[in-house]
Amino acid sequence: MDELKERVSNLLEKVDIEGKRKEIREIEAASSRPDFWKDHKNASLKMKELSVLQKEVNEAEKLQSLISVQDFRAAQALLDKLEILLYLSGPYDKGSAMLSIHSGQGGVEAMDWASMLKRMYTRFFERKDWQYEIIEETFGEEAGIKSITLEVEGDYAYGYLKGESGVHRLVRQSPFNADNLRQTSFALVEVMPRIEEDNNIEIRDEDLEWDFYRSGGHGGQNVNKVSTAVRLKHIPTGITVTAQSERYQGQNREYALRLLRAQLWLLKEEENKKEEKRLKGEYKAPGWGNQIRSYVLHPYKMVKDLRTGFETSNTEAVLDGDLDGFVDEELRKL
Repeated sequence: MDELKERVSNLLEKVDIEGKRKEIREIEAASSRPDFWKDHKNASLKMKELSVLQKEVNEAEKLQSLISVQDFRAAQALLDKLEILLYLSGPYDKGSAMLSIHSGQGGVEAMDWASMLKRMYTRFFERKDWQYEIIEETFGEEAGIKSITLEVEGDYAYGYLKGESGVHRLVRQSPFNADNLRQTSFALVEVMPRIEEDNNIEIRDEDLEWDFYRSGGHGGQNVNKVSTAVRLKHIPTGITVTAQSERYQGQNREYALRLLRAQLWLLKEEENKKEEKRLKGEYKAPGWGNQIRSYVLHPYKMVKDLRTGFETSNTEAVLDGDLDGFVDEELRKL
């Protein structure tokens, strides 16, 4: 119990409850001023920040209470949860995320694997009580999806998801092969923070090339009779993004800009990491050469993270969104 109490003491010191209480008082005072809601966007962000701070303080106070009444089992469970939050201290970790899945080589088998990952992640979002919206989705001709981009809104969404970036490998008996041969498929997952504004990311109107077209649904049916879907190209980098989830062109334009901002941030981050790791040793880009997790369904059942060594034979639970063990181990490693 002494070890548990010491862990609790260290955590409470790092959480800085008094500092957070001060931030709460400052936001509450600002929100009571008449001009606070003139800038609705900033006001909403501040109120969201207030909610997160209040939750952190309440949970820290609950932990103190559990220790004082010697409910060590409940304290242990809450402590494990709060210790994970300490690893989420990056500038965008508390905010929302953009998650993209791209099927690799392998035709319909790979597209089906991308669709399975889509289901896995959306189930994970639901477990976390996060909201999500599909910004763009390209279906396969026979089955599955070629690619999908989702916007995920929830507390610490980016922090929890950022370690999912990389290549996910599936080994199974193919349902698309009459001989039930064992097939290996790959899909690439990209995770970026949702960035509202960043002074380090400059997007000039003259660098943008817009294209508007009709949004197509599964099977080639037109979802809209007007050109509401948006394709946006950033001329200096060649980055192209699409948005076609909304029936209104204006909303899709906003989604496209948000996704472009995230892609430009990711590009800058990778350039910084590449230079930093070039000085230290080998650099490994988070693209198709970076396999992070293997999902084996045949001849045995095993999901293993290649970075942390964390593994489980309960493949059904993982593919149904039970990712907490993998996410927690990766956060502790970062």
